[in-house]
Amino acid sequence: MDHQYIVLLSNLFNKHGQVNVILFRDFLVWKDIGKNLKSSVSTSPTACRHAAHVSEVVAVHQTDTSGRSKENKYLQLNPHAFTVFYVKRTMQHQWQCDQITFYCDDLGLCQQWIQTINHQLELQTNRPKSLLVYINPYGGKRQAKYIYDQKVAPLFSRACIAADVIVTERANHARDHLRTEAKLDQYDGVVCVGGDGMFSEILHGLVARTQMEHGIDPNQPDVHLAPCSLRIGIIPAGSTDCICFATVGTNDPVTSALHIIVGDSQAMDVCSVHHDDTFLRYSVSLLGYGFYADIQTDSERQRWLGPARYDLSGVKTFLSHNYYEGTVSFVPAEDEVANPRDKEQCRAGCRVCRRQTSLQETRNDETPHTVGDTWMEIDGKFIAINAANMSCACPRSPQGLSPSAHLADGTADLILVRKCSRLDFFKHLLRHTNKEDQFDHSFVEIHRVRKFRFQPRHNETVLVSDLSEPHVDHIGSGNTAAFFGDSPCSHWTCDGEILPHAAIQVSVQSQLIKLFARGIEEKNNNQTPVWLLETDVHQDIG
Repeated sequence: MDHQYIVLLSNLFNKHGQVNVILFRDFLVWKDIGKNLKSSVSTSPTACRHAAHVSEVVAVHQTDTSGRSKENKYLQLNPHAFTVFYVKRTMQHQWQCDQITFYCDDLGLCQQWIQTINHQLELQTNRPKSLLVYINPYGGKRQAKYIYDQKVAPLFSRACIAADVIVTERANHARDHLRTEAKLDQYDGVVCVGGDGMFSEILHGLVARTQMEHGIDPNQPDVHLAPCSLRIGIIPAGSTDCICFATVGTNDPVTSALHIIVGDSQAMDVCSVHHDDTFLRYSVSLLGYGFYADIQTDSERQRWLGPARYDLSGVKTFLSHNYYEGTVSFVPAEDEVANPRDKEQCRAGCRVCRRQTSLQETRNDETPHTVGDTWMEIDGKFIAINAANMSCACPRSPQGLSPSAHLADGTADLILVRKCSRLDFFKHLLRHTNKEDQFDHSFVEIHRVRKFRFQPRHNETVLVSDLSEPHVDHIGSGNTAAFFGDSPCSHWTCDGEILPHAAIQVSVQSQLIKLFARGIEEKNNNQTPVWLLETDVHQDIG
């Protein structure tokens, strides 16, 4: 088979003894054949075989061995060395940059290995070579610059990635720079170091820039937006890092940096939110009306409490037990491949998202899918209305608001929680923290939709706020300077920002952006094929 083709094979040494090293087209494999270890040898025939996927090799460098011969006498006979840095999977979807150093007695052989591995890496055309990096020094615990300088920049340097770094000075600094000033043709991607608010800035700036370049007016609710060509990387340094958690499986900055280095790509749907013919915001995670928006509104009044304000506001909102009247209209997804309660979670290589990609490649993307839309309508009294573009999983809610939501299937999951008793609503909330079916209540219904509208029954109280003004803590892409007063209307929270209108129309823009991610990998995912571990590496080259 082609992927088993041997590119280079040699007997080398590592610090434990002699190893047989073989470079396949897709894998680097090494087997201990002369271990100088006092520990007992495992009875497993593959225990001393190791492998790294070439696509997950970070870099290879010649190693300075001066002084190392004192560590091991046989290294005196093998003074030349090279080190391979590669991705190693650890616990909870985390990656780390591991390394292995090989020694040999011939400088020419050492350089041949370095050149050959580098040639294989050059064939990985999806890897970025130049990045534009924005750092929000104020978000979360204000550790973003430290995280980048100490944990991320050294990895980028090792992988020979050039990075232009901008430390933002105000809210919307990154958004505005991307809209008008950034020379995007010089970069292979844009990276944000911060929380979900910082990601929202990058999203709004990049999408706005793309639409301007394509002459598209985003104020048209049914317009088909042009997808962004540059991928976005997220180095988590915020309070929740929900988007990073949902697309990688962890909020570890080293893991995210390695996903960027190896050039992963994960398409993502984006919701465009309008009021009448005016564009409001984009959303990638949660649009919430009622309960979650009320928590957000109250917590903004308590910013002086720090992160504890969310818990306090949650308790207050739950005890208030408000409900709101209105009409929800939606266009259901016609795709029967998946539904919100099928328990098929979106994972790396998701078949549902792959199918959507295939559909988009064959569809005339220049024509908005509006003709023949069938709208359904629901009137009622609602405690909460939520639209989830993704599972919205986080450490507090491992399954998320909609466990079977998909990142790139062109739909959102619309969750309607009708008026019910406080006890029943508590039972619903409790299921967000465990694996029970949170939709198995008579007062909860969920629909997979392509677009939806909401019209409150009563006249809404408009939130008087300029979303472009800087926020005191510079943690998001907008501010909330004033709130709804006593009113029969609630309001919408859009990825943590309060919208100025309750009457909105939402359209799912399928696969509008791409992240440097691959989706959450299945647990115990082993990237090494069985044939590699069983291959006799003493076979002839060719």
